[in-house]
Amino acid sequence: MAYVGPHLRYPSEVFEYRVAEVASLLGVSDDTVRRWTEEGRIASRRDEASHVWVDGPSVAAFLTERSQASRLPGIDESSDTRSLRNHFTGIVTSVISDRVMSQVELRCGPFRVVSLISTEAVREMGIEVGRIVVADAKATNISLHLPPRKS
Repeated sequence: MAYVGPHLRYPSEVFEYRVAEVASLLGVSDDTVRRWTEEGRIASRRDEASHVWVDGPSVAAFLTERSQASRLPGIDESSDTRSLRNHFTGIVTSVISDRVMSQVELRCGPFRVVSLISTEAVREMGIEVGRIVVADAKATNISLHLPPRKS
């Protein structure tokens, strides 16, 4: 058992994933993940059956490095001067408005982000399909869950 905190103990576990799982998570092809592992950008190992297992912490480090390198000039630069740290740059894919409220849908990389804001704000900001916007998220509670365990 690994010591995690003053009163918490969890079994020590190695977080490794199949190439296809990592490819799906990152929104790239299996071949791209294989190339990154062969180049040493992401750590991996082969088991006795020659299956490639990708190291979870290595994927996390790769994503962190990649996100720092992929900032959009002129758009993401102000992110260091905001109190909100959870922000997503994306392109507007849908705007549904009534008299009072609007639902704005963005694509931020492979992720869908939906915001409910006033229709007045949509008009004032000129938010339309195809416009690049930054979504800021502030929450007092963020829930996490684990995906089903594969046997």
